[in-house]
Amino acid sequence: MDIFLAAGSSLFLLIGSFLCLSGGLGLLRFPDFYTRMHAVGVTETLATAMILIGLMLQSPDALVLLKLMVILIMTLFISPTASHALAHAALQNNLVPKLNKQNDNEEVTPSNP
Repeated sequence: MDIFLAAGSSLFLLIGSFLCLSGGLGLLRFPDFYTRMHAVGVTETLATAMILIGLMLQSPDALVLLKLMVILIMTLFISPTASHALAHAALQNNLVPKLNKQNDNEEVTPSNP
């Protein structure tokens, strides 16, 4: 049974680490604030959940397991809310997202209603 817990824990930790790296790559490669924030926000939440689950599988102590569960639940609620608040604040401060270019390399300008 210990070998299955160790293998499952390693798998969750590996997936979480991969998601952290892919979020960092998205932060470096995407063109504007909103796409970067989306890449990091989504992968960070899932990566944190995977890493915490991997740590829960390794924990023999019930108190440590309870603390990791509380951290996981708080992360699942706080991270998307913080990403939304950050995007809303950027939009309120007139940070417009970059849009795709249309024909003849004309840039599209967004209209503010």
